[in-house]
Amino acid sequence: MNDNNFFRNRKPMIISLFKHLILISTITIPLASASDMVPTNNTQRSKPNLPQEKLTQLESSFDGRIGVYALNTNNGQIIAYRANERFPVQSTMKIIGAAALLKLNESNESLLQEKIHYTKDDLIGWTPVTKLHLDKGMTLINLAEAAVTYSDNTAINSIMRRFGGPKFSTNFALSIGNSSYNVTHYDGYMNSNPKNPEDTSTPKDMAISVQNLTLGKTLNQPQRQLLTTWMRNTVTSYKLIRAGVPMGWAVADKSGGSGDYGVRNDIGIAWSPSCKPVVLAIYTVQNKKEAQSRDDIVALTTNIIFDEFAKHDNCFKN
Repeated sequence: MNDNNFFRNRKPMIISLFKHLILISTITIPLASASDMVPTNNTQRSKPNLPQEKLTQLESSFDGRIGVYALNTNNGQIIAYRANERFPVQSTMKIIGAAALLKLNESNESLLQEKIHYTKDDLIGWTPVTKLHLDKGMTLINLAEAAVTYSDNTAINSIMRRFGGPKFSTNFALSIGNSSYNVTHYDGYMNSNPKNPEDTSTPKDMAISVQNLTLGKTLNQPQRQLLTTWMRNTVTSYKLIRAGVPMGWAVADKSGGSGDYGVRNDIGIAWSPSCKPVVLAIYTVQNKKEAQSRDDIVALTTNIIFDEFAKHDNCFKN
């Protein structure tokens, strides 16, 4: 959906695969060790009531719900709040769709250069990149970048349509262990009603999917770095997780939002020169259909998460 009004006048630029690979080589993420890749249920390292109490208080400031799953891969500490409840995913699903394409690319090196054509009738909602290429179409690699970096709806829809529809995204999510993922509609037509399970997932499942896709071995190294680069370059989330992390931290994320029920989401990873990545999934939804989305709730939730992690990990103080 359209979560990009701030950037409506920004002219997108799609770069070639060669330029992608140059950019990838300049991005370094301090990866977690094998033992860090598995979330733990160790609650003795933190006071679990404190962040939950803060999130409950923040939640009471608007008529809705906040869902959180955050993992500090430096020490395995987890902060969870409504982590197993369903939330409308909206454009955060674009990470899953793009990753599904990249997984196919591992066994088909030329796949990403395949040209996809679409028409004006296929443009739906926020289409800052695809609307500029109606005459010649776009390659799959450029569509994937447009979907993740610019949150272009027609870009992700074109990818899903090429491989059988929304089930392309859902089947891949299920295959990597995201059992709650249930995307049944094309972007622009996705459900935002918190009482409807369609087009939803849980913060915990989405966070673990992000962890597997960006830090784990679900994707091979070139594909994993390409996805992370697109997330690092995203232009739609400056007021979300990026607004809540400490100064000096880098973020690779994907936002999501809707004009209905005030949906505002952000998922991704954040890291610093001193700390290995923190994995975050923050979802918000409100009870009234006409509610306005709240970027500040996502940013303030990020503050709470990082304040709590800093109490138990010295790397956050460097």
